[in-house]
Amino acid sequence: MSEVIELALMEGEEKMEKALEVAREDMSSIRTGRAHPGMFAKILVDYYGAPTPLQQLASFTVQDARTLLITPYDKGAMSSIEKGLRDSDMGANPSNDGNAIRIVIPQLTEERRKEYIKLAHSKGEDAKVTIRHLRRQAKDTIDRAVKDGEVGEDEGTRAEKELEALTRRHVEAVDEILKAKETELLEV
Repeated sequence: MSEVIELALMEGEEKMEKALEVAREDMSSIRTGRAHPGMFAKILVDYYGAPTPLQQLASFTVQDARTLLITPYDKGAMSSIEKGLRDSDMGANPSNDGNAIRIVIPQLTEERRKEYIKLAHSKGEDAKVTIRHLRRQAKDTIDRAVKDGEVGEDEGTRAEKELEALTRRHVEAVDEILKAKETELLEV
């Protein structure tokens, strides 16, 4: 296989993997009825004037299915963390005991579950669109190489089939992540 095609396929796969990773992160930030540290991945806290991800400021301990203990590394950041949690769209009510912040995750209502499932589908679709866009970029590179005579048409066709398989595999992986999240959300 020519270097141009190999590079286009490799770059496409690398970027598709990153899109898949972003989809995983987005899905883990969608709240379910269970407590897990990934829920707080997108929360920013005002730490001495700079917006800082909560996960850089504290350690997380899951105490039971619906209770999470957040222990700040810097006790001075306790009120900022608490404010960040209150301002987030998680619907959590943090309680501060002076050393740690305890969060009891409220049970999800049926309506809230449906909203979260819609959100998950939306994030999943965004990931698929990104993957398809990356496929289009790689295909353009392959088509250009064939048109410029750098590679033969047979090699271009083989590369396109490989690209399609690569795209299908990544889209199916997004579907699996989405299906798992939906099952998790429907769990009572």
